[in-house]
Amino acid sequence: MATKKTGGLADVIAGQTAISTVGKEGKELTYRGYAIEDLVSYGSFEETAYLLIYGKLPNVSELMAYKGKLRALRSLPASLMAILELLPMSTHPMDVLRTAVSALGALEPEEAGNSQYDIADRLLSCSASMLLYWHHYHTSGIRIETDTDDDSIAGHFLQLLHGVKASRLHEKALDASLILYAEHEFNASTFAARVTSATLSDFYSAVTTGIGTLRGNLHGGANEAAMDLIKRFASPDEAESGLLQMLSKKQLIMGFGHRVYTIRDPRSDRIKQWSKRLSEDAGSTRLYEISERIESIMRSQKGLFPNLDFYSASAYHLLGIPTPFFTPIFVMSRISGWSAHIIEQRAHNRLIRPNAAYTGPERLPWLPIMERS
Repeated sequence: MATKKTGGLADVIAGQTAISTVGKEGKELTYRGYAIEDLVSYGSFEETAYLLIYGKLPNVSELMAYKGKLRALRSLPASLMAILELLPMSTHPMDVLRTAVSALGALEPEEAGNSQYDIADRLLSCSASMLLYWHHYHTSGIRIETDTDDDSIAGHFLQLLHGVKASRLHEKALDASLILYAEHEFNASTFAARVTSATLSDFYSAVTTGIGTLRGNLHGGANEAAMDLIKRFASPDEAESGLLQMLSKKQLIMGFGHRVYTIRDPRSDRIKQWSKRLSEDAGSTRLYEISERIESIMRSQKGLFPNLDFYSASAYHLLGIPTPFFTPIFVMSRISGWSAHIIEQRAHNRLIRPNAAYTGPERLPWLPIMERS
């Protein structure tokens, strides 16, 4: 363990992992040795999840079996649906997922003999079902069937959201996004999940910890903030003028720069390509052109590059996904990475308990209550 004292544990090595590399040479990301560019170009999210959770890429028969397993795990217990119906429409979607995962842990507890791998797959498979059952019940009063015949988690989510099977382009775009968000080493939510797991708590508690941590605006939510920024402007020129005004007032612009990457976020170029393709398919490139102008200004004025969240915003919007669902999609994907880390932590466990540098007063004399000012 490193003992370097620095704010937010920056540059502190807090443990070992064989799951991913982040920021190597200031710009690289691999999952178990495979470059993120290759996973997005040639693979699927199901292959990526299998790689993260089971430690290797599946062969043909393993992938077919895995997809079949995930399809069979999409339905929700009646008691969980009743809980989702009780959550108000005003509930934050991240709170819906946090509550649903915790409730499922009581209904299908690990202690009842469910393996950690089965729980990981169950949560991967039914997270979209949880969110969208709650959504449709409270927006239209419909108790939707959460089983679909889609072969992918991306297609399943889009069909549940829109009520119709997604186009191949839309399914592939969301699938690519899920791969890009799946894993990112010791980020805040993953580290929090590992801390919970290190206490020998149950799998669901560790995942719930991850969701609660991702709910914070400094971790999740940047893609939502990016969308709020992009849609303010009617044109690239208006975006340039507005952004320069914001920068002159030293306002924070979400979706740029990164704590670990120093040269570029390798995920950004991939999601930017999908944002462009979706814009062209929709017959309007306005949002994409506004995004590009904002990117240009941030590079020239602040020397900052876009991170994954920035172009994810316009991509999700073009998929017809409501902005409040952007971070829950992050959860749907990151469950794979959290699960891999929980399993790894358990295999080589030691309670995570760092020291702190005390900054309070020196020892003080005790004063009787009547002598205290």
